[in-house]
Amino acid sequence: MHRIPDEPGVSAAAAAASAALSLDELAREGARRMLQAALEVEVADYIARHAAARDARGWAKVTRNGHAQPRKVTVGAGTLQVRAPRVEDRRVVDGQRQKFSSRILPPYVRRSPQVAEVLPLLYLHGLSTGDFREALGALLGENAAGLSPTAITRLVKVWEGEYAAFRQRDLADRDYVYVWADGVHFNIRLEEDRLCTLVVIGARPDGTKEVIAVEDGYRESTESWLSVLRDLKRRGMRAPVLAIADRALGFWAAIREVWPETRGETCWVHRLANVLDKLPKRLQPKAKRALHAMMYAASRAACVAEIAVFVAEYGAKYPKAVESLTTDQERLLTHFDFPAEHWGHLRTTNPIESTFATVKLRQRVTKGAGSRTAGLTMAWKLLTMAQQRWRKLNAPHLVAQVWLGVRYKDGVAIVSGATTEHEQAAA
Repeated sequence: MHRIPDEPGVSAAAAAASAALSLDELAREGARRMLQAALEVEVADYIARHAAARDARGWAKVTRNGHAQPRKVTVGAGTLQVRAPRVEDRRVVDGQRQKFSSRILPPYVRRSPQVAEVLPLLYLHGLSTGDFREALGALLGENAAGLSPTAITRLVKVWEGEYAAFRQRDLADRDYVYVWADGVHFNIRLEEDRLCTLVVIGARPDGTKEVIAVEDGYRESTESWLSVLRDLKRRGMRAPVLAIADRALGFWAAIREVWPETRGETCWVHRLANVLDKLPKRLQPKAKRALHAMMYAASRAACVAEIAVFVAEYGAKYPKAVESLTTDQERLLTHFDFPAEHWGHLRTTNPIESTFATVKLRQRVTKGAGSRTAGLTMAWKLLTMAQQRWRKLNAPHLVAQVWLGVRYKDGVAIVSGATTEHEQAAA
């Protein structure tokens, strides 16, 4: 085990002074020391891995070389000043002089990706870019490095360029087995109060999830969703096997027109919330248990039986609740025709819901107008940052089987289908 060298320039007096620090300052100082220690360990490991490399005199070719000049880095705890250890690497491999590069703190990095994620969150909460500096100062400390108004404006412009490229990318080489769609309202006003952000996320045959589309439009409008889906098809996207969305979306009529072969599953979470909203509060706990029994049923027959029990119990007095549950009932049951390992992913639009949970508009109140381009860019950026943390679908190997046409009944594969359009495309 490597011993972490003493930090350069840290005296006993300085350590004693830390006792008087505020809670925020103490957190930043702790983060700084942890980062400094991690950098020291990283360098020690690198030197140890190459300890056998010696020159003709027997001297080590990879050695420490002091510390770099103090460097300010903005992370989640605020702005920290560290002195990164330096390495002298005199090895030559295939004619190339080797060079150490820290993976923890790469050269020229001045802020962590998590800090970049804060900016879209602030904007979608209703702050203008001009308010970022004050908000970031409160979050990260008054000396937040590299986050001046000019730097923030420049960063937003870079993101806008990246978003524009995202909207034009070719999709002919990318297949999506499952897609989730939803319309999300934020605390900013784009051009009209009812305008929202339409989001489509897809699962690829290897089980990874990625953002497919982020556009503005009207959540319940078929024309808005037609515009989104037609554009995806124009850029080469093929029909997904299954789409998951809220029943109220104009998405369903749109996808029937663009990809009529795609099957549909309505979001159970949205549906259950609508049903409970039509029942008295005193009945909601019991009804919720019954609804969950349907949602998590082990088979289509068991689910249908639970629905029948619910209809018998609540139909006479609360017909609107029953109607909300049973309308388009078949689209609540589609997941039974897919691998049981995927049911948890297919019953809800959670990939979208969870990403925007902290910034969705819960009240019809706005804090000011935002530009259309900036709002869409920030929503897209927040999604792409979240995408880096998304895990694959359970049993990812089964996603490819679904794409190739394997049939399922109550979550279990029954037979490989005849040659499908997807199989022909893969051949």
